[in-house]
Amino acid sequence: MVDSFSNPTMAVAASIMSTLSITQRLNKSWRIIATTGCFCFFGLGALVLTFMVFPVISLLTPQRQQREMKVQTIIQRAFHFFCRTMRFVKVIDYRFDNLAALQADRHCVIVANHPSLIDYVLIASQLPQCDCLVKATIWHNPFIKGIVKAAGYIPNKDPEGLLTACNQRLQQGNVLLVFPEGTRTTPAITPKLQRGAAQIAVRSQVDIRVIHITVTPSFLTKEQKWYQVPDHKPFFLIEIKDKLNIASYLAANSSSTTAARQLNKHLTSAIFPTNV
Repeated sequence: MVDSFSNPTMAVAASIMSTLSITQRLNKSWRIIATTGCFCFFGLGALVLTFMVFPVISLLTPQRQQREMKVQTIIQRAFHFFCRTMRFVKVIDYRFDNLAALQADRHCVIVANHPSLIDYVLIASQLPQCDCLVKATIWHNPFIKGIVKAAGYIPNKDPEGLLTACNQRLQQGNVLLVFPEGTRTTPAITPKLQRGAAQIAVRSQVDIRVIHITVTPSFLTKEQKWYQVPDHKPFFLIEIKDKLNIASYLAANSSSTTAARQLNKHLTSAIFPTNV
């Protein structure tokens, strides 16, 4: 039989566990169980919404815009309940700073960094109306595709069609959530923003609300499996920062392309203040 401690990674893990108190070990074991339960609960809830709730709304609300607004409101309430459940069973804790400003936003793009799998859930849980730009692969996820379709979320493909769709939603007074990195942040690697959010804001001439999310310790990152819980309960701090005025960028640059480039450069320092 091969000695398990010949594997350096396992040896380090065993060493860390040995430094934890009995209470901390029990707490971590509970959070593994509770995290499993929460993900099962989320998947079941997504299926119930997709196959039972949303079809009824579609039958009762034939007008597309009204139907999508109702669906987004239900999503907000479901996510709010899910987040409170995660807090109640001690999987995570979280706090929003300046939340009233975010909830009062209309006719703007919301951008945020993306350190964790549940960033979208946390933000959307506080917004009764929230359009979202989602990557095309989400539309093939059996648990999520029904939700994003019913909510009228915008797939991140066909750049010109994407800009047109985003502009239409924003001109209706909607808010649009975008994660400019395009995927979850990779720890220890300098983030690089795509220009989509800046181009949408410039093309539609709407301001940008900036959100910065900090997770301590890291949890549900791109490199971690959902069941790999940290030794201590993760705390999410969601900071609602000031808006960026798009008119000033348009006035200071000779073209919309240059304005979007300058705006995107500023977004990097606004979203990742510790990396500047």
